[in-house]
Amino acid sequence: MKVLVQRVYNCSLEVNGELISKIDKGLLVYLGVKVGDTETDLNYLVNKVGNLRVFEDEKGKMNLSVKDVSGEIMLVSQFTLYGDCSHGFRPSYSKAEEPQKANLLYEKFGAELRKQNIEVKMGVFGADMKIAYVNDGPVSIVIEKERVE
Repeated sequence: MKVLVQRVYNCSLEVNGELISKIDKGLLVYLGVKVGDTETDLNYLVNKVGNLRVFEDEKGKMNLSVKDVSGEIMLVSQFTLYGDCSHGFRPSYSKAEEPQKANLLYEKFGAELRKQNIEVKMGVFGADMKIAYVNDGPVSIVIEKERVE
Protein backbone atom coordinates (compact mmCIF):
# COMPACT_ATOMS: atom_id res chain seq x y z
CA MET A 1 0.00 0.00 0.00
CA LYS A 2 1.29 3.41 -0.94
CA VAL A 3 0.21 7.02 -0.46
CA LEU A 4 1.29 10.23 -2.10
CA VAL A 5 0.61 13.03 0.37
CA GLN A 6 0.57 16.65 -0.76
CA ARG A 7 0.13 19.64 1.52
CA VAL A 8 -2.43 21.92 -0.11
CA TYR A 9 -3.98 25.36 0.38
CA ASN A 10 -7.15 24.02 -1.23
CA CYS A 11 -8.38 21.20 -3.42
CA SER A 12 -11.52 20.48 -5.44
CA LEU A 13 -12.61 17.32 -7.21
CA GLU A 14 -15.07 17.07 -10.10
CA VAL A 15 -16.61 14.17 -12.00
CA ASN A 16 -18.38 14.87 -15.30
CA GLY A 17 -18.21 18.61 -14.62
CA GLU A 18 -19.95 18.27 -11.24
CA LEU A 19 -18.21 19.36 -8.03
CA ILE A 20 -18.05 16.26 -5.83
CA SER A 21 -15.96 17.52 -2.93
CA LYS A 22 -13.56 20.25 -1.89
CA ILE A 23 -11.30 21.11 1.02
CA ASP A 24 -9.43 24.13 2.22
CA LYS A 25 -6.07 23.85 4.01
CA GLY A 26 -5.03 20.24 4.45
CA LEU A 27 -3.72 17.20 2.64
CA LEU A 28 -4.46 15.70 -0.75
CA VAL A 29 -3.83 11.98 -0.29
CA TYR A 30 -3.61 9.61 -3.24
CA LEU A 31 -3.98 5.98 -2.13
CA GLY A 32 -2.63 3.05 -4.12
CA VAL A 33 -3.62 -0.47 -3.08
CA LYS A 34 -1.33 -3.34 -4.07
CA VAL A 35 -2.34 -6.95 -4.60
CA GLY A 36 -2.48 -8.63 -1.19
CA ASP A 37 -2.60 -5.47 0.94
CA THR A 38 -4.34 -5.93 4.27
CA GLU A 39 -5.93 -3.90 7.04
CA THR A 40 -2.59 -4.07 8.89
CA ASP A 41 -0.99 -2.17 5.99
CA LEU A 42 -3.93 0.22 6.00
CA ASN A 43 -3.69 0.92 9.74
CA TYR A 44 0.03 1.66 9.44
CA LEU A 45 -0.58 4.25 6.71
CA VAL A 46 -3.65 5.78 8.36
CA ASN A 47 -1.53 6.41 11.46
CA LYS A 48 1.27 7.91 9.35
CA VAL A 49 -1.03 10.22 7.37
CA GLY A 50 -3.05 11.37 10.37
CA ASN A 51 0.07 12.24 12.35
CA LEU A 52 2.44 13.36 9.58
CA ARG A 53 4.06 16.61 10.69
CA VAL A 54 4.23 18.66 7.50
CA PHE A 55 2.60 21.92 8.61
CA GLU A 56 4.67 24.77 10.01
CA ASP A 57 4.62 25.74 13.66
CA GLU A 58 5.10 29.28 15.00
CA LYS A 59 8.86 28.97 14.35
CA GLY A 60 8.39 28.00 10.71
CA LYS A 61 9.38 24.36 11.25
CA MET A 62 7.30 21.52 9.82
CA ASN A 63 6.19 20.25 13.19
CA LEU A 64 2.37 20.11 13.07
CA SER A 65 -0.04 17.47 11.75
CA VAL A 66 -3.25 17.98 9.79
CA LYS A 67 -5.10 17.51 13.09
CA ASP A 68 -3.00 20.18 14.80
CA VAL A 69 -3.96 22.77 12.18
CA SER A 70 -7.63 21.68 11.95
CA GLY A 71 -7.00 20.76 8.32
CA GLU A 72 -8.96 18.46 6.06
CA ILE A 73 -8.01 15.51 3.87
CA MET A 74 -9.05 14.87 0.27
CA LEU A 75 -8.65 11.10 -0.22
CA VAL A 76 -8.40 9.82 -3.79
CA SER A 77 -7.96 6.22 -4.88
CA GLN A 78 -5.19 5.96 -7.48
CA PHE A 79 -4.17 2.56 -8.83
CA THR A 80 -1.61 4.27 -11.09
CA LEU A 81 0.68 4.64 -8.07
CA TYR A 82 1.54 1.01 -8.81
CA GLY A 83 2.32 1.65 -12.47
CA ASP A 84 5.51 -0.23 -13.41
CA CYS A 85 7.50 1.42 -16.20
CA SER A 86 10.59 -0.79 -15.91
CA HIS A 87 9.92 -2.48 -19.27
CA GLY A 88 9.19 -0.16 -22.16
CA PHE A 89 7.09 2.96 -22.09
CA ARG A 90 3.60 1.68 -21.34
CA PRO A 91 3.04 1.20 -17.61
CA SER A 92 1.88 -2.17 -16.32
CA TYR A 93 -0.63 -2.12 -13.49
CA SER A 94 -0.41 -5.80 -12.60
CA LYS A 95 0.69 -4.97 -9.04
CA ALA A 96 -2.48 -2.93 -8.37
CA GLU A 97 -5.27 -4.69 -6.46
CA GLU A 98 -8.48 -5.59 -8.30
CA PRO A 99 -11.16 -2.89 -8.02
CA GLN A 100 -13.59 -4.53 -5.57
CA LYS A 101 -10.91 -5.26 -2.94
CA ALA A 102 -9.18 -1.92 -3.52
CA ASN A 103 -12.45 -0.02 -3.05
CA LEU A 104 -13.12 -1.76 0.27
CA LEU A 105 -9.70 -0.72 1.58
CA TYR A 106 -10.15 2.81 0.17
CA GLU A 107 -13.47 3.23 2.00
CA LYS A 108 -11.97 1.78 5.19
CA PHE A 109 -9.00 4.17 4.92
CA GLY A 110 -11.36 7.14 4.92
CA ALA A 111 -13.38 5.74 7.82
CA GLU A 112 -10.26 5.17 9.91
CA LEU A 113 -9.02 8.72 9.29
CA ARG A 114 -12.42 10.03 10.42
CA LYS A 115 -12.00 8.08 13.68
CA GLN A 116 -9.01 10.40 14.33
CA ASN A 117 -11.42 13.37 14.18
CA ILE A 118 -10.16 14.47 10.77
CA GLU A 119 -12.59 15.87 8.20
CA VAL A 120 -12.22 13.61 5.16
CA LYS A 121 -13.64 14.22 1.70
CA MET A 122 -13.36 11.52 -0.93
CA GLY A 123 -13.23 11.10 -4.66
CA VAL A 124 -15.38 8.68 -6.64
CA PHE A 125 -13.72 5.29 -6.87
CA GLY A 126 -13.00 4.31 -10.48
CA ALA A 127 -14.31 7.57 -11.96
CA ASP A 128 -12.51 9.92 -14.33
CA MET A 129 -11.85 12.68 -11.83
CA LYS A 130 -10.58 16.19 -12.42
CA ILE A 131 -8.64 17.42 -9.40
CA ALA A 132 -7.56 21.04 -8.97
CA TYR A 133 -5.33 22.10 -6.10
CA VAL A 134 -2.68 24.51 -4.94
CA ASN A 135 0.26 22.60 -3.50
CA ASP A 136 1.59 24.44 -0.45
CA GLY A 137 5.37 24.57 -0.38
CA PRO A 138 5.40 22.46 -2.46
CA VAL A 139 5.33 19.54 -0.05
CA SER A 140 4.85 16.06 -1.55
CA ILE A 141 5.74 12.88 0.32
CA VAL A 142 5.44 9.22 -0.68
CA ILE A 143 4.91 6.67 2.10
CA GLU A 144 4.76 2.97 1.36
CA LYS A 145 4.02 -0.01 3.56
CA GLU A 146 5.87 -2.98 2.08
CA ARG A 147 5.09 -6.45 3.30
CA VAL A 148 7.94 -8.70 4.38
CA GLU A 149 7.56 -11.93 2.43
